[in-house]
Amino acid sequence: MTGVDWIALAGKKAKGKRPAYFEDPALDRLTSIVMALAGEVAVTRERLDTVERLLEAKGSITRADIDAYRPDRDAGYERGLATREFIARILRGVQQDMEALAEIEPSIEEISRELRDS
Repeated sequence: MTGVDWIALAGKKAKGKRPAYFEDPALDRLTSIVMALAGEVAVTRERLDTVERLLEAKGSITRADIDAYRPDRDAGYERGLATREFIARILRGVQQDMEALAEIEPSIEEISRELRDS
């Protein structure tokens, strides 16, 4: 594997103040956990893609084959597209909320006109 001690790294305290996005700190922690899990799933999906591609090309593989695999341009493009689609599905609810806010909020131009005309 990579030689990185993920358990030690996970226990390290980050420098600076943790960003707060919600009034309830529990929501920030939950969001952090969900995004970390999404990252893990994305990595697992890429590794599975590697296994599938190698099996298709070679018929049998070793762990070393998987670790040494580097996707070609086409595979990299397909993976990038799959990752963007995955993120879009995960964050669809957030995107819908942002779209709803944009519909409710008047544009800066509308606000400027209203201020000018009043």
